[in-house]
Amino acid sequence: MDEIKNRAEILLEKLDIDKKKLRFKEIEALSTDPDFWKNNQRATELMKEMGMLQKEIDISDKIQKMINVNQQEGLEELVREIETSVYLSGKFDFGSAILSVHSGQGGVDAMDWAQMLSRMYQRYFEKKKFRTEIIDENKGEEAGIKNITFMVEGDFAYGYLKNESGTHRLVRLSPFNSDNLRHTSFALVEVLPYIEDDSKVQIKEDDLEWDFYRASSHGGQNVQKVSSAVRLTHKPTGIVVTCQTQRYQNQNREYALKILKSKLILIEEERKKLEEQKQKGEYKPASWGNQIRNYVLHPYKLVKDTRTKVETSDVDSVLDGEIDNFVRAELKL
Repeated sequence: MDEIKNRAEILLEKLDIDKKKLRFKEIEALSTDPDFWKNNQRATELMKEMGMLQKEIDISDKIQKMINVNQQEGLEELVREIETSVYLSGKFDFGSAILSVHSGQGGVDAMDWAQMLSRMYQRYFEKKKFRTEIIDENKGEEAGIKNITFMVEGDFAYGYLKNESGTHRLVRLSPFNSDNLRHTSFALVEVLPYIEDDSKVQIKEDDLEWDFYRASSHGGQNVQKVSSAVRLTHKPTGIVVTCQTQRYQNQNREYALKILKSKLILIEEERKKLEEQKQKGEYKPASWGNQIRNYVLHPYKLVKDTRTKVETSDVDSVLDGEIDNFVRAELKL
């Protein structure tokens, strides 16, 4: 009960219900204006906001009453419900995501590590009941993968995955070294929101450079006959996107363009976020220098998040997709 009560009290503080009640009254007053519905779209948005505010106010009042009378039954369910609205309320949180894993320093060990991370996320997707599709994959010559990209569909997929962006570091005894020496490998995880309506992103055709080649995996007999894989370069930013797992070239082109637009949207969002956080602290987008988690398999077993300090010695479970503790801890910062 103490743990649930603590979560509930933190939530109530973050919700700032007094502020939400003032906003509710403000919209309520606006709705009494005879001209309120003249702008139908704006009025509809405000009424939707009003409904969400009322729901949060009602649930918060109910949670507070349960805390006051020390009622445990039903409290955890309410807490979970309101946690979603508090911690997954970002602009793109509700929608689907594009997650990529890139091998980094460490040679074949790093490629093997990238494949281990890929498997970890696939297991996590299964546990969350997300629908997934591999839209690009580049395998290593000896083992592992150089990079892989997933389309991840499901409610709040981006919200749950967004904080996985950054460098993941593995320490272990190398299975690819004859002396079985301790080895450190790195992999970069990149997470983009999948933007359904990307009409706001205008890209000039002259800014795009398309290259076509034969896919290195998937596609069956088509691989030998047609250059179905695509490489898209956005000349103004230097962003390069590759897609090769679809059988037909036009499908890979569509995915590549979609990923490029998502990257450009996220770059703009990160620019805005950086400006907003100049007074609050340093903002770090996904990059090789932004190490977020260490996975140690030797000389001891430990997975530790560098941001939240959450850790566990059950490395096998983590690599089998049990990462919810890390995900939720980062969401609640």
